[in-house]
Amino acid sequence: MAQRLRGRDRALWRGYAQPMADIEITPDHLIVHIRGADKFLALKSQLEVPLQHVAGVEVAPPEAHEIYHGMRVGSNLPGVVTAGRFLQHGEWAFWDVHDPNRAIAIRLHDEHYAKLVIGVDDPSGTVSAITAAIAHR
Repeated sequence: MAQRLRGRDRALWRGYAQPMADIEITPDHLIVHIRGADKFLALKSQLEVPLQHVAGVEVAPPEAHEIYHGMRVGSNLPGVVTAGRFLQHGEWAFWDVHDPNRAIAIRLHDEHYAKLVIGVDDPSGTVSAITAAIAHR
């Protein structure tokens, strides 16, 4: 049975509405559903990875608070949005973050992306759900 961790349709941040990504956990996969205009900014609408390729997950990674995220294919407007593919330290990362305090980092292995940095409505709850899913894979 799939578990869908839905963000609110919009979360208020700095006085205006921002879309949040949804994370879906199936028995075998983790699926990130990109919402709203972020689909255009990130040049993606969905990412799917096998749970066996998830190495770990953490809340509010330090890099989410940095201004420079590496060479990019996507959008990086500091303080507004970071969305798309970024080359960091020789590895590709996918970002979809508006508020760094609501970001989670999903570390991957054997995938095109070394990590996914995603803004979610409930970072702690999302990390707990992903951690439980990868423990039972």
